[in-house]
Amino acid sequence: MPEVFETAPASAPARPLRIVLYSGNYNYVRDGANQALNRLVAFVERQGCNVRVYSPTSDTPAFEPAGTLVSVPSLSIPGRDEYRVALGVPDRLKREIRDFAPDIIHLSAPDPAAHSLKRLARGLKVPVVASIHTRFETYLEYYGFGFARPLMEMMLRRFYAGLDEVFVTTPGFGEMMRAARIIANEPAVWSRGVDKARFNPQRRSSEWRWSLGIGDSEPVIGFVGRLVLEKGLETMAAAVAELKQRAVPHRLVVVGDGPARERFETLAPDAIFTGFLDGTNLARAYASMDMLLNPSTTETFGNINLEAMASGLPVVAARASGNECLVTDGTTGALVRPGDIAGYADALQHYCTDPVLRAGHGKAGLAAAQAFDWDAINGAVLNRYRDLIATKNPQYNGFSFVAIALRGSG
Repeated sequence: MPEVFETAPASAPARPLRIVLYSGNYNYVRDGANQALNRLVAFVERQGCNVRVYSPTSDTPAFEPAGTLVSVPSLSIPGRDEYRVALGVPDRLKREIRDFAPDIIHLSAPDPAAHSLKRLARGLKVPVVASIHTRFETYLEYYGFGFARPLMEMMLRRFYAGLDEVFVTTPGFGEMMRAARIIANEPAVWSRGVDKARFNPQRRSSEWRWSLGIGDSEPVIGFVGRLVLEKGLETMAAAVAELKQRAVPHRLVVVGDGPARERFETLAPDAIFTGFLDGTNLARAYASMDMLLNPSTTETFGNINLEAMASGLPVVAARASGNECLVTDGTTGALVRPGDIAGYADALQHYCTDPVLRAGHGKAGLAAAQAFDWDAINGAVLNRYRDLIATKNPQYNGFSFVAIALRGSG
């Protein structure tokens, strides 16, 4: 079982930490992984740290970044031009990082730039750690490259080998990565939190439902996230089609956008697509649903599960990686074998036709969500950084570190 470190927020160091974050996607696309990175940066800045962020950038970022953002040369990814890949780390940026005098480097995916910075960390004799935000090796199956998965897994093993620490999002996911021999040693857990002031049942709005043509008594099945194939869109469409075949009353509301939207609209012609929502609009949408459907098998944590639970919804999710560590089958939702269309339809039908069951599991999920506090979770990461720095250099009286984390989708 991966070690979960103490979650008390760290006290201020002897001098401010100097932090450099390298991210393959820090703010040009909004997803759970880069939002977690931004929250970490914002937290450590509140502890008095100085932060620079190095990342590919876009002329149309999705949100304002935490920290000072420095652009890294990059190209768009063929077939997924919303994402970018760094061309490497120019010498001028390496010199800048050396001048910044880092004490720890944090990597999170097998990007060529990260390999370069891993070597830089070793040359500087500072701890080098990694965080895993997404299951990159599983993405190949969705785009016709499943034959390359063994090669990808080999690359991942090489990338994570020899690090001072690896952070995973859940204990179960860490066990899975060790079983696959992608990581060798017992990892640490960097979990996720939820903004409970933002996501809560009180934001439910009949007016919002009416504006979409949804009646008060119609059960709403919700999905929230980027519309990409790896989120299980085909499974979702097949499950709601099965409900329709069974004549189970329901409405499917899809919140989000992405490159697979047109295809998904064809597969689920009766669904209501709101497009991208944020802030209180997103929180209102969650609370105005009746259940969440998350068939993704690529999640390392499942932020949408936690946001739905904090909004008082039961969650129907794939029995896979991050979902199993959040959703308790038969208590806060239902876990379904991946690809089991009838199983998804059965779980959704129970919630659509039994409002008492729906309310009970939603209430249990709301109670479970209260334990996930962002400051405590990010404080644990900061404490672990300090432990590693002290181990590497026991004479050091202050702390500064470089955090390097590459794009993931969580």
